[in-house]
Amino acid sequence: MQENNEFVDKFWHSIRSDMTAMVGAGSVRPRPMTAQFDGAQPVIYFFTSKETDLAKAADSAPKAQLIYAAKGHDLFATVDGTLEVRNDPELIERLWNRFVAAWFEGGKDDPKLCLLRFDPGSAEVWKDASSLVAGVKMFLGVGDPKEDYKDDVAEVKLGRG
Repeated sequence: MQENNEFVDKFWHSIRSDMTAMVGAGSVRPRPMTAQFDGAQPVIYFFTSKETDLAKAADSAPKAQLIYAAKGHDLFATVDGTLEVRNDPELIERLWNRFVAAWFEGGKDDPKLCLLRFDPGSAEVWKDASSLVAGVKMFLGVGDPKEDYKDDVAEVKLGRG
């Protein structure tokens, strides 16, 4: 797995901006979740209900996968990692916002509130290969699109582990 800071930096910048990814664990298929971040740490948090399949899976099957597509479709990623319940009151306080509050009638003390921590590990990250230049080259029959695209995908390490 290569150390490619360009791909790592693009991933973190993009997901911090868009904040939506698909997350699954164990036999629970990935579902859309809103990402939360605590400073510059390479960790992603998700608020959910303790009653969801994803929260239950985090207790029994910590291996998880995050699937990400940037809003502008200029970056895609499949990220392997671990998922765990992390109901730390101080952390919940830092991450709490009005969008999360809309889902939990009892606020930060709602008995259904569950905070999940996703620790990313290895990832495959793709940059968009359908640029104007690539399109023109393909139209003109110049170059090899597979050869041109090889620099637009990388296997990288996103987390600390």
